[in-house]
Amino acid sequence: MTLCFLSEPVRLVGGASRCAGTLEVKQGLWRSVEASGWTLMDAAVACRELDCGSAVLTGSRNASWDGPTWKIKPACVKSGSTLRECATSSQSPTVLELICSGKGVAVSQRSLTLKESSKVQPIVSLFTDLLVQPIISASFSSNDGDSQVQQQESSWVLKGSSFTISCSIQPQYPGGSFQLTFTSSNTTSNYTQPAVNHSAHFLFPAAEPAHQGTYSCVYRVFVFSRNFSSESRQLSLTVSDPTVFVIRLLLLLLSLLLFISAVCFSHKVACTRLLIRGRCGTKRSARWKRAATR
Repeated sequence: MTLCFLSEPVRLVGGASRCAGTLEVKQGLWRSVEASGWTLMDAAVACRELDCGSAVLTGSRNASWDGPTWKIKPACVKSGSTLRECATSSQSPTVLELICSGKGVAVSQRSLTLKESSKVQPIVSLFTDLLVQPIISASFSSNDGDSQVQQQESSWVLKGSSFTISCSIQPQYPGGSFQLTFTSSNTTSNYTQPAVNHSAHFLFPAAEPAHQGTYSCVYRVFVFSRNFSSESRQLSLTVSDPTVFVIRLLLLLLSLLLFISAVCFSHKVACTRLLIRGRCGTKRSARWKRAATR
């Protein structure tokens, strides 16, 4: 069980993180808050008091006991009063559950809708704003055992070399899983691993042309009885055949050799023509002899 409370007598109980769970307010005793009448705008007050960002989801559940609850009127909350100041004793079979975005995470309200504005209903949707964006990276191992990590939008690996696509995310909620999606010109493949220490590593022992394409990570987590997901940017991978590099290098060396041979041949032809005309070598020798006799 997770409890979340600061200096204010407000906390969230039983959620998967410090910013999710059943809302409780303390006036002498801790009590759950009656679910009736809450909207996301009202719930935002609780998230602010807990320093948990914005409200992203409200829901209700049956109370596990028959004890008293707190009723908080929306008009009182909208007036600027704290939750504690607005709480009056009541008794209700349903209590409020709340998910906040977390500290420093702002959530757009345009994607959040309630089925009935007069009642608190679970929002049946998949939200991505609650989670930060995962990070995708590629690491490559060479034949001598050295490895390098690349986080650029495009990477390349030699055919036959092993490579690893890693997915990670900033710690927010425990558990979850990563789905690695691979897309090429003619196929789409998905690989799934549980998140261990908020990351997962997908190993490919030998790179083949079939591995060339784009990769992306999708982090999925089930919290507060809802599914949430967040997708990384895409990473483009090119698989290069070392045989092609060798052939290109040989062609380059051959071209250079032909060029040198052509230059030498051209020089020899020019010199031969000058010798035939008696102007190549003989004139220079004669000058040297005259200079020596002087």
